[in-house]
Amino acid sequence: MDIELHENSGQMSRIESLYFNELEYNEDSPFYFAAGIPGFEEHTAFLFVEQPHTSPLIFMQSLRDTAVCFVGLPAAAIDPDYRLQLSPEEGVALGLPWSENPEIGQEIFCLALITIVEGSDPVANLMSPIVVNLKNRKGIQAIQLGSHYSLRHPLAPEHEAASCS
Repeated sequence: MDIELHENSGQMSRIESLYFNELEYNEDSPFYFAAGIPGFEEHTAFLFVEQPHTSPLIFMQSLRDTAVCFVGLPAAAIDPDYRLQLSPEEGVALGLPWSENPEIGQEIFCLALITIVEGSDPVANLMSPIVVNLKNRKGIQAIQLGSHYSLRHPLAPEHEAASCS
C-alpha cells in the first residue's frame, strides 16, 4: 500500500497490545475520532497496524483499551470502483472544505471493517466505512444510508480474514 498510515517524526511511545504484544509508535501516528465509533464512543484514538504476513488487512488498534482491535481492508481492495459520498457534516468532521469531494488515496483513506462470526464467511461493511483525513489524522465512521453498498458485503476467497494476532 502506498498510503502513509504512520508518520515518521515525533516522540516514540509504547503500548502493550493484547494482539500485537508491544507496539511502538510515534506520538503523531494515531488517528483521532472526536465522537469515537458507533458502539465504541469512548475509543477516540487508534493506530492503524499493518502486518506483512496478513497484507492487505489493516488492524485498527484502540489506544484506550488494547483489547479493542478492529480488522479491515481498504475499500478499494474489496471493490476497485468504490465511491465514497460524504455528507457536508462528515466533511467538516474530517476537516475538509465543504465543497470538496476528496479523493481516496490522496487525501483520505477508506477502510471497510470486517465482521467475523464463527460458522459464517467474513463480510465487509462498505456502507459505513472508516474514513480518515491523511493530512490532519482526523477520522469518522461515515454512514452512507442512501448508498447501494452493503453492511455485509461478501469477501472473495483471496481476502480471507485473519485474527488480530
